[in-house]
Amino acid sequence: MEIKVADEIWLATSLLHRENPSREDFSISEIVERAIKEKLAGGYRPGLQIHASTHCVATKPPNPARHKMLSETSRGRRRLFRLGDKFHRDRKQGKTHPLAEDLPAKYRYLVDWYEHDYVNGNGNEDRLPPGARLVDVLKGLENISSSDIKKMEAAIEETCERIDAHEW
Repeated sequence: MEIKVADEIWLATSLLHRENPSREDFSISEIVERAIKEKLAGGYRPGLQIHASTHCVATKPPNPARHKMLSETSRGRRRLFRLGDKFHRDRKQGKTHPLAEDLPAKYRYLVDWYEHDYVNGNGNEDRLPPGARLVDVLKGLENISSSDIKKMEAAIEETCERIDAHEW
């Protein structure tokens, strides 16, 4: 089975996420090295670097690929794309992950993991929504009116026996 370079990059990044669940992102070189380690196409092949740095990156202008498989978290750092991440307007219809049948059988579980766990927050319920920044969420809280705060306090008090709304 011949695997596409973009799918190989996605697979390598997925494996890194699964092996390092506490890490948010990876360097481009880590992704390329992981792809080489899997030897899906015999090891190194041209195109791995450019796919990890540009062709698969959602926010980059497509040239020529329109994939949005990776998100750039900072210069030289990538993670798998999640719903809510920013992307270049010309990548709107770009694929976010390979079809399971386009991967060797032993890696097909990664598509299921991605669709059911990762894309919805990587199983960590304490995280902000994809693409959200804490500073923006806190700014939004400043816009809640005092009457809405009183309504929230009343709803919470109805639900909880004792609560001090001023503690949060």
